[in-house]
Amino acid sequence: MKKRILTGDRTTGKLHLGHYAGSLISRAQLQDEYEEFILLADVQALTTHFNNPELINGSIYDVAMDNLSVGLDPEKVTFIQQSMIPAIAELTIFYSMLVTVNQLGHNPTIKTEAKNYGYKELTYGFLGYPVSQTADITFCNADLVPVGEDQIPHIELARKIVRKFNDMYGTEITEPEYKLSTVSRLPGLDGNAKMGKSLGNAVYLSDSEDVLNEKIRNAVTDTNRISVKISGNPDVCTVYTYHKAFNAEEAGNVCSMCKNAEIGCVACKKLLMKRMNEILAPIRERRHYYEEHLDEVRDIIHTGTAKANRIGNENIAKIKEKMHIVLS
Repeated sequence: MKKRILTGDRTTGKLHLGHYAGSLISRAQLQDEYEEFILLADVQALTTHFNNPELINGSIYDVAMDNLSVGLDPEKVTFIQQSMIPAIAELTIFYSMLVTVNQLGHNPTIKTEAKNYGYKELTYGFLGYPVSQTADITFCNADLVPVGEDQIPHIELARKIVRKFNDMYGTEITEPEYKLSTVSRLPGLDGNAKMGKSLGNAVYLSDSEDVLNEKIRNAVTDTNRISVKISGNPDVCTVYTYHKAFNAEEAGNVCSMCKNAEIGCVACKKLLMKRMNEILAPIRERRHYYEEHLDEVRDIIHTGTAKANRIGNENIAKIKEKMHIVLS
């Protein structure tokens, strides 16, 4: 049997190039090698968007369509609506009994995220996100979880929770491994180290050709290069970072021409626009199909969620029996 891999996205808006480079390409490549589960994480979205349920609801479709548009095959991949899996909610409660508030408070990723959102006081849900994530991973006994470096502390905590739970109750929950992404985080159009939905510096997979061109046209380059005649520094240029990520064949030449003042920023951006639109054209076409067939998207989500519930319900029944909380 294939190993099971679980990954997914918070349903807080459409997906962008950062998601594409960091995870979506990999998901499409892994779907033949693994039994792949894609979590549409609407519960996790509530940790930061609890006051905007309309966004979360609409984004369930958007996130599903963005995943489908990059080539994920619904015949191979299982799409799951997180809030519709009771086993995840139950495991979250069980696991929370084994984790201290101090453990969660010292998690470096939680600290960073709280700072990014400007939170001075943390809700129970936000602080306990790694516990909920452990339940996401283990309700179906996933073997692998693709993550970036910032998520490694979460997976290490998940492994500790599972190990402790298994030792305590004699359960056989799979202790997950992480699969580290080899792709560097893609910066935002404004030069910010992170491309983010809330930062207004993203290129979305659903952006039209005209919208993409306008965004690239306004992207930050080497601010010290005020003339074509001046040599540029590609290492501090956001546009060059995109060339390396999406235009690898020409990136070396672009770098050389920039350093030798043989190409200006406008021409450099036009090269990137051309390449990006070549990449996004088939993605836009597939997404347009699903936008016209939302019933099909809904069926894909319902079918996947039903499959996940069969697995989750069977696992949670075994776990409860081991915990001796099933009445005979």
